[in-house]
Amino acid sequence: MREPLRLEFDKESLAREYEDFHIAAYAGNELVGILLLKPGLQKEIIKMRQVAVHDEWQGKGVGKEMVKFSEEFAYRKGFKKIELNARDTAVKFYGSLGYTIQGEMFYEVGIPHKKMYKIL
Repeated sequence: MREPLRLEFDKESLAREYEDFHIAAYAGNELVGILLLKPGLQKEIIKMRQVAVHDEWQGKGVGKEMVKFSEEFAYRKGFKKIELNARDTAVKFYGSLGYTIQGEMFYEVGIPHKKMYKIL
């Protein structure tokens, strides 16, 4: 996920993800999707980050299942709200899963995004 954006993965990046929850989707032994949940400064809010599904598995429900699983997981951990920064191309996907747009479009890593959230 970092490679196409020319972002580097170093020890500092890894250290920042140490307390995140890492969710993965597998087809047999093949990793086909990833998603990170990052607890925020506010105790009841968690941020969904770095959602990616392998090209060959897109459109087959993998992303939808990972998002649903992450919502249930976050709820069981006591979180009440999930926030995310959706790429402009993914806004419709998250909207179909009950996420609401908050605010105006902005750029992150050179790509247009919209902030979205869902109350659990």
